[in-house]
Amino acid sequence: MDFSQLRIFQAVAEEGSVTRAAERLHRVPSNLSTRLRQLEEQLGVELFLRERQRLQLSPAGRVLLDYAHRLSVLRDEAMAAVQGGQPAGDFIIGTMYSTAAIQLPALLARYHQAYPAVNLQVQAAPSGEVLQGLLERRLDAALVDGPPGLAGLDGVPLCEERLVLITSPEHPPVHSARDVAGRSVFTFRQGCAYRMRLEAWYAHDHTPMGRVMEIESYQGMLACVIAGAGVAMMSQSMLDSLPGRERVSAHPLQAPFDHAETWLMWRQGMCGANLQAWIDLQQGETVNRLSEYGVSA
Repeated sequence: MDFSQLRIFQAVAEEGSVTRAAERLHRVPSNLSTRLRQLEEQLGVELFLRERQRLQLSPAGRVLLDYAHRLSVLRDEAMAAVQGGQPAGDFIIGTMYSTAAIQLPALLARYHQAYPAVNLQVQAAPSGEVLQGLLERRLDAALVDGPPGLAGLDGVPLCEERLVLITSPEHPPVHSARDVAGRSVFTFRQGCAYRMRLEAWYAHDHTPMGRVMEIESYQGMLACVIAGAGVAMMSQSMLDSLPGRERVSAHPLQAPFDHAETWLMWRQGMCGANLQAWIDLQQGETVNRLSEYGVSA
């Protein structure tokens, strides 16, 4: 059993498909299938249950996947150690959609420039799915709604976001959820931290949400609100970045629903050279941003 076999096994386990794993690893499916069979023969167990067109991990496969993630981290740490502690190898970070669009570009550019030996990968998804990926060791770190509320996680704050409810321009001022009772609501699917905040806002005012329409992009939400089809919630920074923002009205939410804090989180005891380099850059970016506004860190 070698690292290349484990890397193939991890990819197939996470994708649930040899074909998708082959695309991810830039290999042909037949090569992955052969390497998987060889690994199963070496171990003397079946790692996957073949069900129709999808592969499900067997009990032995679930055990191996946990070890594979840990060995992958140790491999990267070993590479960094022999290279003088310099970041290197794979580093996978998960993020909410809004953070990926607004906060990440500058950090990604700086990280790539400073640490070209790191294979940095970014996966965007609703906050709940990102956290799940972190806990299941598919991600090395996650940018999600914080602060950390789960045992076994550490974190540092990235930024604070002001949340607003957007409506069509002719809509009267919104002071509480009762002012938009019955209106359709455009939001991400279950697991989105901002959706949970919006649901809590309605519940606080004892007002049922209108029809919930799940949309996978902020641009799509904005377009629906512009068309007068309902309301949506997003951060002010996200709204400011979208073309067409002048065609909606933004209503501030009442405390404590008006602010959200984005945190970088990781599993306790798993802060290697790649993650530490990211933390250092992130904190440097925060200090620079504060200094622009004359605020001391």
